[in-house]
Amino acid sequence: MEFTVRQIAALLNGEISGNDTLTVSQLAKIEEASPGSISFLSNLKYEPFLYSTQASAVIVDRSFTPREPVSTTLIKVENAYLAFTQLLEEYHRLISFARVGTEQPSFFHESSQMGERGYLGAFAYVGKNCRIGANVKIYPHAYIGDNVTIGDNTIIHSGTKLIDNTVIGSHCVIHPNAVIGSDGFGFAPQADGTYKTIPQLGNVVIEDYVSIGSNTTIDCATMGSTVIRKGAKLDNLIQIGHNVEIGRNTVIAAQTGISGSTRIGDNCVIAGQVGFAGHLTIANGTKVGAQSGIGKSVSEEGISLNGSTAFLLRDNMRSQAVFRRLPELERRVSDLEKKQN
Repeated sequence: MEFTVRQIAALLNGEISGNDTLTVSQLAKIEEASPGSISFLSNLKYEPFLYSTQASAVIVDRSFTPREPVSTTLIKVENAYLAFTQLLEEYHRLISFARVGTEQPSFFHESSQMGERGYLGAFAYVGKNCRIGANVKIYPHAYIGDNVTIGDNTIIHSGTKLIDNTVIGSHCVIHPNAVIGSDGFGFAPQADGTYKTIPQLGNVVIEDYVSIGSNTTIDCATMGSTVIRKGAKLDNLIQIGHNVEIGRNTVIAAQTGISGSTRIGDNCVIAGQVGFAGHLTIANGTKVGAQSGIGKSVSEEGISLNGSTAFLLRDNMRSQAVFRRLPELERRVSDLEKKQN
């Protein structure tokens, strides 16, 4: 896809200094750009590249004044970094939603419905009684089970599995090989040491504007729904247990595991490799550092947590009791030292 500098400037509400009829077809770093590409300059550490870049156009702040002559066309905006981000988003939207129609071989059950401008890639499967909105893109080798609902403008990438009764909102992105709606980890211990499977009869509900990373798994509820609220962003390789609820605009990094029936609040930030025990409630705005282990509920909003260790349970519990008292013990020792002196 090609666009003129004039078109890009209009999109970004920018002012052009140079040739506005040039066309660009790709985005690039300023130090790696070639003719036909557009770049940006926001960090002045990269200013020397402006005078040698091969980019056809460069986005800069309105307040920026070059110290040397430039051969490239400049697009001046209020904030070059934000403007380039907007351009990335628009370019991504155009290429992501460009495909339309049905490729063969693929399967789409006659009882299911898809809105206008939809795309079904080769070897994709859509089961019975599915309701798929407008401009939804289902890429090759995706599996959509029975009774699945997908909202408008959602992208289902290759290899994704949406198990029966899953509900996906609008403007979502499900990245390759995510599995949504598989059975929760439900087994009842028996007297003879074996485990009996507990049927998982619920589903998964994902609200609007949610992103699910590659190879992330979200288990269906035992009863009711596992819920990912509006605007949440999940990284790759995350495990969400049955009946978990993730709050609005919460972000979770890779390799985090959340045990069943835990409720994580809105606007939380969870770093990588964090483990949550089951049946916890985590307050809004909680921040958890990498490799932390969360074993009890958090009631105070906006706090930051970090740390985890594992050794004999009885020793660990005693150590934790002492650790919590360390500030008090430090104060007492300090007072004793003062008295001795």
